[in-house]
Amino acid sequence: MAEQSQTRKILLIDDDRMQFRVTQQLFKTFRGEQYDLDWASTYEEGIEKLMGGGYVACLLDYQLGPRDGLVLIREAIGRGCRVPIIFLTAESGEKVDIEAMNAGALDYLVKGEINARMLERSLRYALKLGDTLQELRRLATRDQLTGLFNRREFERILQEQKTQAADARTEFSLVLVDIDHFKRVNDQHGHPAGDEVLRELARRLLGAVRGNDQVARIGGEEFAITMPGTPKTAALAVARRLAEAVRSRPVRVAEGLELPVTLSVGVASHPVDVTAKTDIVMAADKALYAAKTGGRDRVVAAGEA
Repeated sequence: MAEQSQTRKILLIDDDRMQFRVTQQLFKTFRGEQYDLDWASTYEEGIEKLMGGGYVACLLDYQLGPRDGLVLIREAIGRGCRVPIIFLTAESGEKVDIEAMNAGALDYLVKGEINARMLERSLRYALKLGDTLQELRRLATRDQLTGLFNRREFERILQEQKTQAADARTEFSLVLVDIDHFKRVNDQHGHPAGDEVLRELARRLLGAVRGNDQVARIGGEEFAITMPGTPKTAALAVARRLAEAVRSRPVRVAEGLELPVTLSVGVASHPVDVTAKTDIVMAADKALYAAKTGGRDRVVAAGEA
């Protein structure tokens, strides 16, 4: 027997139990997709449930005790929440509507006017728009060929990690990776072969790093790995493991055609390799340049160059 698809979950954040019961009854009369409705009655419970994941959309009340739903939306989005939010309020007026949308809500409903058809339509709209926005975010932050983060997102992540490291007074490391003689692959075997080398390297990079490391393609054949909370010795160990993983196994680019691939790698860490005139990217790039001019197929740490 075919496995039934799991019912998708909606979170209602509202301090009124009666509103939860009314919304439950409205859900039961939906003509299309059926949803499981979960409830949080306080700001604190609501934000934790929302950030915990598992919900495809959220219905959020304007009034939540001493803090309102607008504050919750801003906090959730600031913490990286991407769940579509529909704002609920007893007030009707353009000011509330605009404030909700500016805060990040995807739709707005007045409680006294809500019926099942309106709520079902609003959920469909929010889910569809949420999917579209998620795809747009993916396109804006991901490299189309490899699926890794692109350069713009790498720069945002790097700045975020710099700030976090400074606040927590911890180390973080940056690894820059360049494919040796990549132009020869394109010239001798064609761009499809070169594309397959790039895709396979992306897979091996992801397989070599840890869960909180971030991998990006920042140029044609150049990649970067940000490693929060990681001292240089640990980053070097990861970089050497990665270089060996690529060196030891040729890349299959077509039926009957495997190409040997090696890497030049530069490693730098914050704050040990950072000076008034040299940031972590410059330090790692200098180490990468030393790896390439020193014969390629090697890992060089900042300070060794």
